Amino acid sequence: MSLNLNLPPELENELCTEASQLNLPLSEYILRILSTRQVLVNLPKTGAELVAYWQSEGIINSRPDITNSQAHARQLRHEAEKRSRA
Repeated sequence: MSLNLNLPPELENELCTEASQLNLPLSEYILRILSTRQVLVNLPKTGAELVAYWQSEGIINSRPDITNSQAHARQLRHEAEKRSRA
């Protein structure tokens, strides 16, 4: 479906800026915003709902290369501490 919108210039500039910060074309960015609107209306209220949402979005198990999450977190923390000391 194709749709033409006449956006106020301020809104268009704001959306263009946000899209460019994410390296996305404006049309794709707007599509993302529209597709996530249901999440904003129906925010998860429990931990189980949040986990179910993350699973549906492919966030959980999105890094199969990380086999030990605790060891990975320790490594990230160690690297961040080294950067802050330098």
